[in-house]
Amino acid sequence: MAIKIESPEGEQALTDFLLFHDRVYEYRSARWTAQVPLQLPILAGQSAFCEDRIIKPFLALEGGEPVARAVALVDGLYIRHWNERLGHIVMFEAMPGAREAVKRMMDEACEWLQGHNLHAARAGSGLLEFPFVIDDYESLPPSVARQNPAGYHNQLKDAGFETEKGWVDYKIKVTPELVARYESALEAARRAGFSIVPLKDTDPGRRVHDFTSTWNDAFKAHWGAAPFTEKEVAMLFDFFGLSGGFDTSVIAYRGDEPVGALMVMPESTEGAILKPGRVLDDSEKLNFLGIGVRESARGRGVNLAMASYAYLELIRGGAKYLSYTLVLDDNWPSRRTAEKLGAKVCANYVVYRRNFRR
Repeated sequence: MAIKIESPEGEQALTDFLLFHDRVYEYRSARWTAQVPLQLPILAGQSAFCEDRIIKPFLALEGGEPVARAVALVDGLYIRHWNERLGHIVMFEAMPGAREAVKRMMDEACEWLQGHNLHAARAGSGLLEFPFVIDDYESLPPSVARQNPAGYHNQLKDAGFETEKGWVDYKIKVTPELVARYESALEAARRAGFSIVPLKDTDPGRRVHDFTSTWNDAFKAHWGAAPFTEKEVAMLFDFFGLSGGFDTSVIAYRGDEPVGALMVMPESTEGAILKPGRVLDDSEKLNFLGIGVRESARGRGVNLAMASYAYLELIRGGAKYLSYTLVLDDNWPSRRTAEKLGAKVCANYVVYRRNFRR
């Protein structure tokens, strides 16, 4: 059947573009739904995440039916921060058997990126994007993580992408010994002069600024990361604050100086779609965690204390399993933090790259 590549425009067409996600994942016994409230304003050019970025959606149709989608992204924040002429491919989804359509779509998306003087494209990273899982295709992951089918790897490699970076996911089974360890870590940081303050108790007038500046400083040398703007962080706070994230997310202070930032969203599996008879295991009811500490405060237990605060809050809410979430394969300081918190590897992920000049 004939393959056609389009770039949808308008609210309804872009909504249908996002809802294609749900069609792809209908086969799963447990799945998350499309994030239309967050992603539609981005595609429509009405989000803080549109500033300093050029965004173009691509939709592949075969026989008139959508079979694949992707969004090409020119990210000015990333390009200036890393001085790298790299574009991003985000929101990629595809149906089984759509390998030729994916190749055609990616060719057009990459050609568009080349037209903006970019030299390569990265898939699985950038603009709220997470990498592609390579082993656990059945468990329900934390709500922000990928739940992609196994076939995506063949489709992306057929489309000219190669493995660029590995990630690892960590999970923790709660035990009384770990609860005691978290309490000890929190107390040790307090004795060392650090204050671990949940967002709900921070000064509303400086909350966004303190979190943004701390996060950007902590991640300034982190592979693939682009700095957040305060408008973006304020928007993220609006989203995860609705799910209790202000109780579990924190800023660490040394005196009046913010030195650590932790973003934790409690599990929200009540929003997951389950097939009849499918029951979630406690190990699938997981939070999301993102953590960063300024260089000036590293090695002082601030990371352990922030995570411990959030974990104790989640445990008080009934959590039996916890997530440390994704870490770069070679980020051994963070991986050691995960291990000290009692975490074990539960899944592996990869980011892909396509170079335009050979």
